[in-house]
Amino acid sequence: MVGLAAKGWTRFGYDAGLARWADAARAAALVRMAEPAHRAEWLQCQGTWFVGVDTLTNAPDGSVGGVPLCGPGFTAACADYGDLPLHAAQVSVVYPGYPKPREGEGEGAFRYRLNRDAAHVDGLLPVGEARARMLKERHAYILGLPLNDASADAAPLVIWEGSHEIMRAAFHEALKNVPSENWGEVDLTEIYQATRRDVFERCPRVVLAARKGEAVLVHRLALHGVAPWGDTASAPEEGRMIAYFRPEFRGGGPEWIAAP
Repeated sequence: MVGLAAKGWTRFGYDAGLARWADAARAAALVRMAEPAHRAEWLQCQGTWFVGVDTLTNAPDGSVGGVPLCGPGFTAACADYGDLPLHAAQVSVVYPGYPKPREGEGEGAFRYRLNRDAAHVDGLLPVGEARARMLKERHAYILGLPLNDASADAAPLVIWEGSHEIMRAAFHEALKNVPSENWGEVDLTEIYQATRRDVFERCPRVVLAARKGEAVLVHRLALHGVAPWGDTASAPEEGRMIAYFRPEFRGGGPEWIAAP
């Protein structure tokens, strides 16, 4: 896919079938979000962000309550990466006032969230007391699907355009002498942080706001984050809702770096 390969992201226009899916997903997500234990686990940043990991009760094909996941964004992802089974989608919900400090988040980490949109590459998880960044999830792609309509400044997704190739080169250098099945045991913290700084200097920050029925496809190696809630932002009472699918490559092969 030309846009994804060149820029690290592609946005797809409105699709009526995807809008119907979004309505079904929104309704299902709100039911799950009302579960006290689930809400207690994922409502973070002093009530301004519902992280929503594994919130959507979708089938492995992405359907929700019998409504199929469809649209050009999902079709393009499947064409490029195959028919990977889909996990229960994250439903990220942001509310006015985001961001506030997350529980356990130090002053420096909160500044990074506020000033750098908590920019990250998915799949590099903090491990141990030192929170060393290690590759624990080898996603194929990131597909963002808005579940309702919000203004463009309501904590939109942001990406550093072209960052996927800078990250790819850095991770290749760090892992080139390690068997791919062992990549998850390598501490990537230092090269990850240094490469992020390089990306901030070299790559433009692009806002990827979208509305219900639209889709945003993001390269798995792209540096991305969530912008603060704007001063004039607006959204429905339930907050700005986006479902994210990040299916993983099968096995422990080199696709995470080698695939387009």
